[in-house]
Amino acid sequence: MATILVTGAAGFIGYHLTLRLLADGHTVVGLDNLNDYYDVRLKEARLGRLLSKLNFEFVKLDLADRPGMEAMFMGYKFDYAVNLAAQAGVRYSLTNPHAYVSANMVGFMNLLEGCRHNGVKHLVFASSSSVYGANTRLPFSEQDNVDHPVSLYAATKKANELMAHTYAHLYRLPCTGLRFFTVYGPWGRPDMAMFLFTKAILESRPIDLFNEGHHKRDFTYIDDIVEGVARVIPHLPEPDPRWSSNYPNPASSDAPYRIYNIGNHHPVEVTYLIRLLEEAIGKKAKLNLLPIQPGDVPETYANVSDLHQAVGFKPRTPIEEGVRRFLAWYKEFYMV
Repeated sequence: MATILVTGAAGFIGYHLTLRLLADGHTVVGLDNLNDYYDVRLKEARLGRLLSKLNFEFVKLDLADRPGMEAMFMGYKFDYAVNLAAQAGVRYSLTNPHAYVSANMVGFMNLLEGCRHNGVKHLVFASSSSVYGANTRLPFSEQDNVDHPVSLYAATKKANELMAHTYAHLYRLPCTGLRFFTVYGPWGRPDMAMFLFTKAILESRPIDLFNEGHHKRDFTYIDDIVEGVARVIPHLPEPDPRWSSNYPNPASSDAPYRIYNIGNHHPVEVTYLIRLLEEAIGKKAKLNLLPIQPGDVPETYANVSDLHQAVGFKPRTPIEEGVRRFLAWYKEFYMV
């Protein structure tokens, strides 16, 4: 059994992944700064459940705190590290850009240095479907060029991929980046569509529907994300013997580095999600149709063949089932 660092452990994905790793018998050190980007009480509720588990330790720390990060790495011996801590959100990056540079770039730099100097076997880090930016060829493939981000959030995630590759190349630190596609499910983030729409319908408030509801998203259920991450952690990337500097594959390298999509491979229009919520809640939504916003990508759609070939898994939870599970949690947690 391994000792694994999970950053962002009180966050949505970090919480679920930590539970899975603990259930598998690993020791997890969870790091989080518990910032107030969204309701801290939800983060504290997740953390409270984790603190009741054996083999879990919590470190309250900001990734951007260089001395604190150095001290943490000196205090523990990690076999693996999973970076899920980040300043998330596309629209928030339009008004608070400095938060993204601090958390997603300075913080990631500190993590890379900690892994490099302390013998971490494999760094797995969260990237995002947002890196595909202005790409319109669907489904999105890891072999696609992603040099045209349309939000600062996406640019910082692309920067993480470049930084990780540099460390894989220079120091042979095995690094795997995972591009998550619109993750949802119980204990989800309040700034995401599933949560926002549910809350608005229950409170009889209008939903701001950008692009007049024509956005399509590859909604991916949290359990599928966690299964993919758990399988990738022990799957150390190796230099790709077929990689050519004349025709470089963006998803691999002559260094121990890989990029994978984790998505449901089944995009649905946002209006369909609203219909599912209306049916499950038994109440019609009020819609405020708005134009597309700066930084928005009209459609996301993941090609997951590389992930399936590497670890034998691809997401499979249909949106209809995922919505049912999310609503069951929401009603219980908020006593609706």
